[in-house]
Amino acid sequence: MKPPYFWSSELDPKSREAAPVTRALLTPVSALYGAALGWKLARAQPHRAGPGVICVGNLTVGGVGKTPVVAAIRARLAGLGLRAASLSRGYGGRLKGPLRIDPARHDAGDVGDEPVMLAAGGEAWISRDRPTGAEAMDAAGVEVLVMDDGHQNPSLHKDLSILVIDAGAPFGNGHLLPKGPLREPVARGLARCDAIVLMGEGACPDTVSAAGRPVLRARLEPRLAPPPGALVAFAGIGRPQKFFDSLAAAGAELSETVPYPDHHAYSAKETDWLERLAGERGARLVTTEKDHVRLDGQMRERVLAWPVEACFEDDAALDALLAPFADRRTP
Repeated sequence: MKPPYFWSSELDPKSREAAPVTRALLTPVSALYGAALGWKLARAQPHRAGPGVICVGNLTVGGVGKTPVVAAIRARLAGLGLRAASLSRGYGGRLKGPLRIDPARHDAGDVGDEPVMLAAGGEAWISRDRPTGAEAMDAAGVEVLVMDDGHQNPSLHKDLSILVIDAGAPFGNGHLLPKGPLREPVARGLARCDAIVLMGEGACPDTVSAAGRPVLRARLEPRLAPPPGALVAFAGIGRPQKFFDSLAAAGAELSETVPYPDHHAYSAKETDWLERLAGERGARLVTTEKDHVRLDGQMRERVLAWPVEACFEDDAALDALLAPFADRRTP
């Protein structure tokens, strides 16, 4: 979905873009949403699975860098000698799971874009029902599973809950869905986490500091130099401008940028238009890994992907968080 302008914390509350009337009308809906989630969390009886469970979640809708953090944690666990795998819901895919993703057989239409990305770098599973997925992974010999999203899903017991927060836009306008981008009240969400990853540039919010949880700083860094020559960049992620800014900061020659909503499914008409635009600019098309896997096979061959990875400022702090899981290694 494309977030409405009034979700931004930077808007003047009296401006048309801030939509004060709309926000007022949505206030009771947001209150009902918050109450329903609170009721669900209070009455939940989480299933305790065999593998260790690490949840990487967030407090807002839209991209904050969860999936690269999941990949980084999974790789770190593998470095400890553990069989670690990611578990995703499979948003946008037709298959419900539980199943282990085979990159040679499954595409974004089957299992969703983010799981396909994760499967390119390690073991990745999907399951609409998290406890069922965890049991299937346990039966397959997985020792630690890393959930991509799920902080507001209480169905599975978590041994470690990590919240990823975008330092540049932490909580939007501070309101719950649909009045704002928050999935739950900030204080309540912070109280249920064990650690916080503050992603990107920006000061640590006072509410995060006051939560008394370990705060790890991380950033998304490119794995490759930007492609040379003129580029038309497009992206359908939570904050497309972050992708465009990262390209520009890395020295890319951007002729045009085209944003789309998160998880956007590109039609043939849209990709044809993008190719015409690039031709008019004498440029090549470039997009994110997440968008690249949503393109059809022929289009993927004509579009460049610019991959990024999560890099932590203090690797020792991350290792300390993950150290308790080392005991789960199978002898």
